[in-house]
Amino acid sequence: MSGSTKRTEQSSTTENGEEQQQTLIEHLLELRTRIIRAGICIIVLFLMLFAVANPLYEILSEPLRAMMPEGTSMIATDVASPFLAPLKLALMLAVFLAMPYVLYQVWAFVAPGLYKNEKAVAMPIFISSVVLFYCGIAFAYFVVFPLVFGFFTSVAPESVSVMTDINSYLTFVMKLFFAFGLAFEIPVATFLLIRAGIVSAKDLGAKRPYVLIFCFVIGMFMTPPDIFSQTLLAFPMYALFELGLLFSKIFVPVQEENEEKEEAGEAEESGGSSKGDKVYETDAERVARLEEEDAWIPNKDNQS
Repeated sequence: MSGSTKRTEQSSTTENGEEQQQTLIEHLLELRTRIIRAGICIIVLFLMLFAVANPLYEILSEPLRAMMPEGTSMIATDVASPFLAPLKLALMLAVFLAMPYVLYQVWAFVAPGLYKNEKAVAMPIFISSVVLFYCGIAFAYFVVFPLVFGFFTSVAPESVSVMTDINSYLTFVMKLFFAFGLAFEIPVATFLLIRAGIVSAKDLGAKRPYVLIFCFVIGMFMTPPDIFSQTLLAFPMYALFELGLLFSKIFVPVQEENEEKEEAGEAEESGGSSKGDKVYETDAERVARLEEEDAWIPNKDNQS
């Protein structure tokens, strides 16, 4: 009997191990499928955009060309730059445009392991993250670029002809796109920090001066080395922080109210226990006093 029981336990253990291994393989196969789909989407968009890469570069360089002095134009200092610059632009645009689909593949892989309430919060965050990233890129192109390029071209010495290399311009622009796209994710990050209970809205509001300094530090590292670009990134970052703080106060009030109620309840319990201890001590003192009086009365009679 004991031998058969051991064989049964060994067989059940082997089956459980095979099921776990099979489940892991299924997850890996699903992950591979999601990655392949995201890669195919990027490749298809790249092939479509590469066919119109030169007109796209003309659109991208319009903010700078509109500010350049008359008689000047952009140049290509490398031999392969006229081909590689539009190629890089098409590839980067393909990644940017495919980002919603890529994030959807990530969501489809992770969603089965989430609870219902987590899914209800994750989907709005997913949509708002994509929209805010694109808003950051649009803000950089339509607002920041005219100001930055207008300033740079106006301060150039008279003896210097402003003729920017197309590859250097592409690198500069993509850095700003990435920086402003990430900066516009600050409301989402603020909301997640408060939602997760890592920090409260009240604590973040009390640290506003430090947040402002932090925005300037981030702007210094994420933008080209000039105070103008740094300032144009730092102030929107701080404004977005205030926006995320406002939305957190609106949509996450229940958690803070529950914490306040719990703190009040703990205070009442501690106050009640201390009050009870005080009453108990008063009763004990009264009993001790009565016992002393009872012990003293016979002594008084004997004396009389």
